[in-house]
Amino acid sequence: MRSNKKGRLRRGIYLLPTLFTVGNIFCGFWSLILTFRGNIELAAILIIIAAVLDGMDGRIARLTGTTSPFGLEFDSLADMVSFGVAPALLGYVWALSALGRTGLLLSFLFAVCVAMRLARFNIQASMADKRFFAGLPCPSAGAYLACVAFAFPTPVGTRPVVMLVAALICCLGLLMISRMRYYSFKDFDLHSRRSYIYVLPLAAIIVAISIWPQEAMLLFGSAYIISAPTYYLWSLFSRKRTSKAEVADEPLLR
Repeated sequence: MRSNKKGRLRRGIYLLPTLFTVGNIFCGFWSLILTFRGNIELAAILIIIAAVLDGMDGRIARLTGTTSPFGLEFDSLADMVSFGVAPALLGYVWALSALGRTGLLLSFLFAVCVAMRLARFNIQASMADKRFFAGLPCPSAGAYLACVAFAFPTPVGTRPVVMLVAALICCLGLLMISRMRYYSFKDFDLHSRRSYIYVLPLAAIIVAISIWPQEAMLLFGSAYIISAPTYYLWSLFSRKRTSKAEVADEPLLR
């Protein structure tokens, strides 16, 4: 009898991350339907919820030791729905439809960049540094586009704003297929001895999102999006400054 209970418990533990992934797909699918109906605000919220579920399923799988090749592939297919197709359609209906065929092409290219990002992640998953992502993660890209739409849910009509949204979608797509390193937060552990350092900032983030959801999510999302380009430019500047200093310190040839 005990062995049967342990077996059921073990199967339940294995199913737990999959349930979060199914929830991710459901949010993406529901977001597509709401986008077709013109409910931009709720469609954007569902993509953000899908991003939260996507972050939880992987962490739960690692905590319970239930990671598997099936879970990796299933999660990628879910991400393609929730952070590829759903944000692309949201961006098109919300703003890019004003550009006609050009807007349709930009939305399609965003979905293609997500597919390329997922394919590269699956290939490099076993050999990559777990602390960083090579390129902007597609859940972050899709959720950030959803945060912008959530903050300004009224369909965009003016030409300058439409062009800004088009530029944003292009930048997100390029960042996803780039090699810029984004922090993954996979080594974030509240059970460590130094976990108290993270408690206050984490609490402040939760309170800010609870009180000012649109503004806070847009602010924190923007900070994460620009973190890798900022670090890259700073590293480039530091290397150039170091090389100039080394050249200046070299003795003159006689």
